[in-house]
Amino acid sequence: MTHNVLHIRAVSHEMPAFLGLLKSRAMASRSLRELSAEDFRERTAILIEAHIDQRAMMHHRAALRAHLDAGGTVVFNGHLVYPIFDELEPFRVAAGRGVKDLIVERVHPHPVFDGVSRDDLSFRRGVAGFYGRGANPAPRDAVVLHRLQRDGSPLDWVWQRPRGGQIFMHGGNSCWMYAADQTSAARIAPQLLDWIEAGAPAVLGKEEE
Repeated sequence: MTHNVLHIRAVSHEMPAFLGLLKSRAMASRSLRELSAEDFRERTAILIEAHIDQRAMMHHRAALRAHLDAGGTVVFNGHLVYPIFDELEPFRVAAGRGVKDLIVERVHPHPVFDGVSRDDLSFRRGVAGFYGRGANPAPRDAVVLHRLQRDGSPLDWVWQRPRGGQIFMHGGNSCWMYAADQTSAARIAPQLLDWIEAGAPAVLGKEEE
């Protein structure tokens, strides 16, 4: 099976380490400003950067819905503010802002996060909060992968839509921002692309203790 992937960039030049990974796998990367309806056709997965112009993305809302309805995968990063997806609610800020409020807890395992330490998500360069300071609320039947330990904000989740397709949600900075880091979090970017190349199979793991 051919996996025809589209990465939508927020700006013209962003995260060269991740763009290099995409290029090495012959995956397309386009600036949002360059997109046309044709770019969305026959894609198996669409990857969206965290700092995308969501108002501009609204022009492609129908194309995203058609992609999902056809069984495609969308990987969305960032704080959902505009109603890009009919079924999803807007971003909610976490209840607390202190270090202890921003500790990441793994709920279900997933191939994208194999071998990734929760400490490397909770802290980056000694600072807490890079990974997430709130969440895009998860639908009731979504599988939550990570949450904030203190208030339960669902940072990462995967949802199999009743109408078809799936959304892999990360409610913070692009999860591939760690691609060039010297920590276990660098595994996220290549493992995300591995998962997509494997057909983005639904993996419902046992909740971690």
